[in-house]
Amino acid sequence: MPLPRPSVSRRGILIGALAGGGLAVGYLVRPRRFPLPLEPGRDEYAFGAWIKIAADGVVSVAVPQVEMGQGVTTLLPQIVAHELGADWRQVAVEPAPVSALYANTVLAAKWAPLWMPFASGLAGAPEGMIARRWAEDRRFNVTADGTSVAAYEGPARAAAASARALLVQAAAARWNVAPETCEVAAGLVTHGEKRLNFGPLASEAAGFSPPDPPPLRPEPMAEKPGEFVPGAPLRYPRLDLPSKVDGSWTFAGDVRLPDMLRAAIRHAPLGKASVSGYDGNAGKGLRGFARFVQGPDWVAALAQDWWTAETALTRAAPRFRVARGSDSGEIDTALDEAMAHGSPTRIHLAGDKAAVEGAMPVQIRYEVAPALHASIETACATARYNGGRLELWIGTQAPEAARTAAAEALGIHAGDVVLYPMPIGGSFDRRLECAHAVQVAILAKEAGRPVQLTVSRRQEHFATFPRAPAVAVMAARPDPEGRPLAWRARIAAPATAREFGRRFFLGDAPFDALDAVAEADDPMAVEGAIPAYAVPNLAVDHIPAAIGLPTARMRGNAHGYTAFFNESFVDELAHRAGREPLSFRMAMLGHDPRLAECLQRAASLSQWGGGGNNSGQGLACHVIGEARIAVVAGARRDENGVRVDKLSAVADIGRIVNLDVARQQIEGGLVFGLGLALGCSASYAGGRPDGERLSDLALPTLADCPAIEVEFIDSTADPADPGEIGVAVVAPAVANALYSATGLRFRRLPLFAEDM
Repeated sequence: MPLPRPSVSRRGILIGALAGGGLAVGYLVRPRRFPLPLEPGRDEYAFGAWIKIAADGVVSVAVPQVEMGQGVTTLLPQIVAHELGADWRQVAVEPAPVSALYANTVLAAKWAPLWMPFASGLAGAPEGMIARRWAEDRRFNVTADGTSVAAYEGPARAAAASARALLVQAAAARWNVAPETCEVAAGLVTHGEKRLNFGPLASEAAGFSPPDPPPLRPEPMAEKPGEFVPGAPLRYPRLDLPSKVDGSWTFAGDVRLPDMLRAAIRHAPLGKASVSGYDGNAGKGLRGFARFVQGPDWVAALAQDWWTAETALTRAAPRFRVARGSDSGEIDTALDEAMAHGSPTRIHLAGDKAAVEGAMPVQIRYEVAPALHASIETACATARYNGGRLELWIGTQAPEAARTAAAEALGIHAGDVVLYPMPIGGSFDRRLECAHAVQVAILAKEAGRPVQLTVSRRQEHFATFPRAPAVAVMAARPDPEGRPLAWRARIAAPATAREFGRRFFLGDAPFDALDAVAEADDPMAVEGAIPAYAVPNLAVDHIPAAIGLPTARMRGNAHGYTAFFNESFVDELAHRAGREPLSFRMAMLGHDPRLAECLQRAASLSQWGGGGNNSGQGLACHVIGEARIAVVAGARRDENGVRVDKLSAVADIGRIVNLDVARQQIEGGLVFGLGLALGCSASYAGGRPDGERLSDLALPTLADCPAIEVEFIDSTADPADPGEIGVAVVAPAVANALYSATGLRFRRLPLFAEDM
C-alpha cells in the first residue's frame, strides 16, 4: 500500500539536478513551519509538538511510534520526564497524530535506497538533509528497525528542556526572582522554600517565548547499566503494564461503535488470483447476517457478530482462480538454480580480489526456509465512512501509508481520512503491510455502517508474506592455525527489501513488485553477512533468486539468517582446526574489544566448558549497527525433539535508557529467535502455507522456554536498538550446541527440518 508517490516528481528531479551545487542545499535548509499537531483539552496547555501540561499537573507526552510491545510508550515519556523534571507518577502518554513534526528521519535515511535509488549520487547535499525533507513532506513516522530512540530522543529532550525553561520563567515572574536561581525536580519548580507544581504554572508558562537553543540538562554518568537517570529501573516502570494486566489497554479489536457490524474474510492464495465465485445465498437463515462483499482477491461477510460472519463464509465456500501460485518445490528449485547459474553481485570486498575467487578448501552450504511472523494479534481494524469522510481505528507501523491506501481505495483525498493509531499485540514488521486498512475501508463504505474486520488465524497465515528463504555457500581458505585467510559468502535470496520498497513506496501489487525486482541485487538481502571477525580477504555476494513468492520484512530481517550462516561456519572452521570455539573467535576480534568483552562475559556467565563433545554448549555472537551480543546456548536433542535448556546472553547496546525495557527486548528477541530456529516455517502449495494455526508452527511454549540470563556491558556510547540483536544470534548458538551434544551439524533452518 503506497505512501504518496515520491520517486518521480518535478521536485525530485530538481533536487537531483542541483545536488552538486549550493542551490539544492539552500532549498533543503530553507526554514519550514508545520501546524502543531497537539490539541489541548480543557485546562490543558500545549508546549510544542510533544508535551501538554494540565492544570492538575499531569504531563501528557505525545508518542509518534506505535506501541507493539517494545516499550516505546515508556521510553520516550521517560526521556521527557527526566529532561522536564517531572514526577513520573503524573506522566501520561497519548498516541501522536500523523504530522511532519514527527517525521522519522533516521529511518528515512536508512531506507533511502528504497525510496530514492539515486540518493547515493547526491553528494552535494549534507548528510541526512534530503531524507529529512523527504520524510517531512510525506509525514513519514514509520515504526521499524529500532529507530525510535535514535530518531526521537533529540527532539523530545529539546521540547522538554524548552518547557522546563518556560515553567521556570513563569515561576520566577511570580516570585520576582532570577530564573537561573530556580530549580526543577519531581514535578516542582523551587526557589529556596518556595515551590510550585507544574499545573498552576502551565497557563502562564505557555505565554512565554521558548529559549533558543533549549537548555538541555547534562546527562548524568551512569554507574551501572540503566542509570540514564539514577534508579531508572525503579523510577520508570512501564506505563502500559497496569492496563495490560487489568485488560483495559485498548487494541483495535476493542473498539466499539454504535450500529457496528463485524466482518470475517477469506483471502485468495498468494499468487495472481481473483475470486471465481461463492454461494451468495449461504447467509440466508443465519440470524444477524447482513451481506457478502467481494474484493479483487477476497470475499468478506458482514454480520452482527464475528462468528456469524465466519459461519456464513464457511457456507459460502469462496472459490479463487489462481493464475500463478507459489509452491515450495519451485522455491527450492529457484534457489538451487540461482546458486548454480545465477549472476552474483559483489556487495562487499576487502583485501585481495584474487584471493576470494575460485574454489576454496572449505565450502559448506546452509539453507533457510520461509518463516511466518506468528504475531499474537491477527490483523484487525475498525472503520466508519460517512459523507465522504473515513475514520479508521487501526494498529499499524505505517500510519500515513495506511491512511493513503484507504483513501485511494475509496477514491477520496487522504485529508478526508482520520486515522486513530492503536497499539498492536505483536507485529515483528507484519503491520508494515496495509491490506487490512484497504479492506475495512471498502467494507465500511459498502455497508453504510461502521465495520470491524477481524482476520482469523488461518487467514492471517494465508495472507502473510513470509521472511525470505535463502541458501548460502560459505567458503574459506584457512591458515595453518585454521583461521580464514580468505572468506567468501555467496547468498542466493530474493530481493526482499527492494520488493517491499516497491509495494510500500510505489503501491505495486505484490506480484508486480516481485517481477520488477526478480533480477535485482539487494544489499539489504545480505545485511549482516560481513562477519565481525578480522579476515584479510573477504567477499560477500548476493545472487538474486526469482522464487515466485512475495516476501516481506520480519524482526531481525536478513540478520536472522546471515548470523546463522556466519556463526555456524566459523564454528565449523574452529572444529576442523581442532580449536576451542571461544579462543578461536577471540583471536580474530582484536579490532572489536566491545564484542570480545561480550564473548568473555557470556562465557563466564554460562560457565562455558569449551564446547567439547557431549557438553551441549554452543556459542555465537553478532553485530547489528552499534549493538553487539554474545550468547551461549545449552541444548540437547532426544526422543522428544530439540530441547534448549539455557540461554546466557551479554549485550553491549550503548547507553541504556531503561534497563527493564532493554532486558525485555533482549529476552523477547531470544525467544523469538528460538521460534525461528525450531519452527515458524511453512511449506507452500498453490500459494497456501501448510500452517493454519499457531500450534502448527512448532513455536516454543512457556514450558519449552529455557532459563534466560541477560547481562549488559557498561557503556556511554549512543543507545543502540536491543530489539533485533537477540533474534539473530540464537539459531547458530543452538545449532552449535546441538553439534557439541550430538556430533551432528544442523545446516538448515528450522533445525528440526534437518535430515542429518
